Amino acid sequence: MQFIKNLTQGFPTITGIRWFNLSVLVITPALSLYGLLYVPILQKTVVCTSLYYVYSMLGITAGYHRLWSHRSYNASFPLQVFLILAGASAVQGSCYWWARRHRSHHRHTDTDLDPYNSERGLLWTHIGWIIFESDLKTGPADISDLRQDPLVQWQHRWYFVILTIFGYLLPMVIPGLLWGDWKGGFFFVGALRMTACHHSTFCINSVAHYLGSTPYDDKHSPRDHLISAILTMGEGYHNFHHQFPMDYRNAFRWYQYDPTKWFIATCHHLGFASHLRVFPSNEIEKGALTMKIKALKDVQDSIKWPVPPQDLPVVTWETFQKESETRTLLLISGFIHDASFFLDSHPGGPTLLTRNSGKDMTASFFGGIYAHSHAAHNLLAMMRVGILAGGVEAPAEHAIPPSQHLVIQSIASH
Repeated sequence: MQFIKNLTQGFPTITGIRWFNLSVLVITPALSLYGLLYVPILQKTVVCTSLYYVYSMLGITAGYHRLWSHRSYNASFPLQVFLILAGASAVQGSCYWWARRHRSHHRHTDTDLDPYNSERGLLWTHIGWIIFESDLKTGPADISDLRQDPLVQWQHRWYFVILTIFGYLLPMVIPGLLWGDWKGGFFFVGALRMTACHHSTFCINSVAHYLGSTPYDDKHSPRDHLISAILTMGEGYHNFHHQFPMDYRNAFRWYQYDPTKWFIATCHHLGFASHLRVFPSNEIEKGALTMKIKALKDVQDSIKWPVPPQDLPVVTWETFQKESETRTLLLISGFIHDASFFLDSHPGGPTLLTRNSGKDMTASFFGGIYAHSHAAHNLLAMMRVGILAGGVEAPAEHAIPPSQHLVIQSIASH
């Protein structure tokens, strides 16, 4: 029931349908399913589908997202052309349209100005915002650089022509001309690959805001998870990304799965990319440490701790002796402990405790009889019921006057 609630909670008022988007997102999976059921699957076409999927996804992750939305690195003109054509092949809008909304998402995360606000449910964030017109408006974001980018503007103007060529025709032509599999090219390299690209990218907006942990900040919904990273070509370390969006990496740790990071680093090594931006490691670790401390504080607050020394009554030696006749009281390091409830659980047996009631057992506890463990020290602290006046056995002439005695009257309440 909670999953269904997460799907639809917070849906805005729908004012219309984006029919082109809806047709693409319905017809393309239908063609994929038909192909899987009725079209022979050739090994070469499977390889081509996989490679073209990687090409399209890199256009989104390394191009639309990390290059043009966040300017996390500089790309040479050949690399820019490669990425902007690849992005068009994914059929997710022009780079200008895509980056504009993504910048708004970062600036207004989890608010009504966020175009794919996670507070509106998984269905809205995954696909609803794409196919429905609503009464919500995308929040403002600075896109002056995108307006002045000639390649971005060229792709925006010619977007439908480019997507037709790289999204539909080229995927069919490659296997058709090279090994005669026109149907496989259309249904698999074209439709199936495009369907996978769509929903992989959509998972960045949906699943990556619901599944996983928040190791760097928990103010907003983005989360880190390996499954999200696998689904999105490395974009699944989303908590890190929202904290450090200008970093060309999504995965900070060397062992985390981020093929887009590896692609950009390879381009840098080959001379096609430069000025790879990284957030200072010290500040990243600081953020991670802050969250760990916060988690430890939550654990600390959930644990019952000993009564603070300042809240314990101060007890004279005479009172300690009198009270030890009716219950098992032990003096250790100046603290009086009531071990009555622990008699049956004591590893050394109850006799060892009862026969030493009213005595100073400090030396015995710290190795005279047995060197107790940290667990024993922690448990002993929970038995504190008072503090001996002076901290040691006091002669009668130095005892606190009866009028100042703080007798252990409600030991159980402590």
